[in-house]
Amino acid sequence: MMRRQQQRNSQSSVFYELSSLAMNILRSPPSSIPFSDHSPVLPTQMTPAGFASLLLGMSLALMLCGSVTFFIGFMMMPWVIGLVMFFFVAAIVSSLFMIGRSILYYVTAQPEPRKDIPAWKLM
Repeated sequence: MMRRQQQRNSQSSVFYELSSLAMNILRSPPSSIPFSDHSPVLPTQMTPAGFASLLLGMSLALMLCGSVTFFIGFMMMPWVIGLVMFFFVAAIVSSLFMIGRSILYYVTAQPEPRKDIPAWKLM
């Protein structure tokens, strides 16, 4: 129980650091007009470790989103296969019904008497 709590704390601290790093990168540059008698703050350059952390955070986010998408697709796949099989069976039953109906119609249909065609219409 204690180990799980420590693991959650370490995960939340990692996410907090990554989000604070992203917010520091995305925030607007400081203005050059001093608001007080302090000197203006110059923007700092990103260190290689900060850039690596940013790339790590982006790749982690992409992996998590991809994993969630894969899991949703994996869980829905039996439903999709079941629906395809249901429509397949329904199509077979419908085809068999139409074939049976056409056979019954052919067997029970009375042939119409043939009308003689006048010779003048054949020409």
